[in-house]
Amino acid sequence: MIRIRHSAALWLAVLLIPISAPASLSPFDYTALRDEAVQLLSQYLTINTSNPPGNELATASWLKEVLAREGIEGQILDTAELGPGRANFYARLKGNGKKKAIALVHHMDVVPVTDSQWTVPAFQGFGEGRIRVWPRRDRHEGPRHHPAHGPDRDQTRRVSSSTGTWSYIANADEEVNGDGAIIFVKRHPDLLQDVEYLLTEGADTRVEGGKVRWFGIDVGEKRPLWTRLVVEGKTSHGSVPIGDQNPVPRLARAIERVSAWQTPLRLTPAVERFFKALATIETSPEGRKYLGDPRAALRSPAGRAWLLSEPERNALLRNTISPTVLVGSNKTNTIPQRATAELDIRLLPDEDPVAFTTELRRIIADTSVKLEEIAPIPPRYDAPLDTELFKAIEHVAGEMLPGIPIATPVSPGASDRPSYAQAGIITYGLDPYLIPIEENRYEVHGNDERLSIDNVGWGVKFYLLLLSGMR
Repeated sequence: MIRIRHSAALWLAVLLIPISAPASLSPFDYTALRDEAVQLLSQYLTINTSNPPGNELATASWLKEVLAREGIEGQILDTAELGPGRANFYARLKGNGKKKAIALVHHMDVVPVTDSQWTVPAFQGFGEGRIRVWPRRDRHEGPRHHPAHGPDRDQTRRVSSSTGTWSYIANADEEVNGDGAIIFVKRHPDLLQDVEYLLTEGADTRVEGGKVRWFGIDVGEKRPLWTRLVVEGKTSHGSVPIGDQNPVPRLARAIERVSAWQTPLRLTPAVERFFKALATIETSPEGRKYLGDPRAALRSPAGRAWLLSEPERNALLRNTISPTVLVGSNKTNTIPQRATAELDIRLLPDEDPVAFTTELRRIIADTSVKLEEIAPIPPRYDAPLDTELFKAIEHVAGEMLPGIPIATPVSPGASDRPSYAQAGIITYGLDPYLIPIEENRYEVHGNDERLSIDNVGWGVKFYLLLLSGMR
């Protein structure tokens, strides 16, 4: 996923501010907190954790040192399990025990970068005369969650400890296998047993044409059921056709059937709300009508055709299958003994994988085509829309963005969130920045990824209001 390093800056800047103050905009010096978050972020971004190989241990050590200066003990964990140079990190700010904990989570690794293609070095904190922060967005979430240098740190700690408990988790390896979160959840259930809610990276807030169109709360994620189709045959010289003993035509027929399969349409509550938010920015009258009432639209041929005409909407309404990797012979004149095709299958969050696989076999209708699991399917992740934290997010977004609708997208991609959801934790993904879609669309995981200093300040303010309201 993206922006997680920025999250680190905001988490770190929030943990020790005086959250007993009323949940309004007045009690905090947001400019000072923003500036500190930017300073922390600029330090954080100099640590190269490109994955592979990761090198998250360097970041974990930096986090431990910064937290220690504020009197919070951090733990560097799972170094043996994750391998050389890698680690998870954990810290805790204990409350009075009246409420369960909220976990603030980000990942420390980033995608590789070709530094020569950047306007400024990719692992440099500032650019353009210190007007903009130039981070790898994968880390956006981190320093936001770090304890800031408040006006009275001792009093801040006392105030914070009289409220709810906050757990701070930084994971390795989100960008490749997700091993950091998987290992953390498996090895440290004691550190998660009192966590009720978890906040991590998530949906974009749509800013288009200079206007905020909707604020996003990520509440679900489609599950990848990556599957390999395998057909065995008989190897022979290509000059002499051997009919069905050639595995390639049989595999091709299976791919054709799978590709033609129109999986059933299903509108989940989160996607229904998301579509209704999209209706507010839709320019065409028919689009506003169909998105404004997607259930009715799906019952009409015209409405259904309109909703499915856009690939992203289609993917949110059904299980999808994309044939990707094909392997047959390595020579034009040789019939292979074995032919395979890999399918990128994405299931709706509540889909039964066993039932889907059974139906897939029926669609293929050829017992000679074997199905192999490429990778284990991740746990289910879909969060409820009626919790105390969800309502608090709605309230803060409404205060900072009056009149802007709340959207609840379901991600077609993958992240660490299912690992924590499997532990029984209600998990939400947020991206509290106002980044124009023109920038966001082309810079995510790309060259010159950046975040304005004003956006860092907006995120700090958002999380201060949110977490003070959850005390």
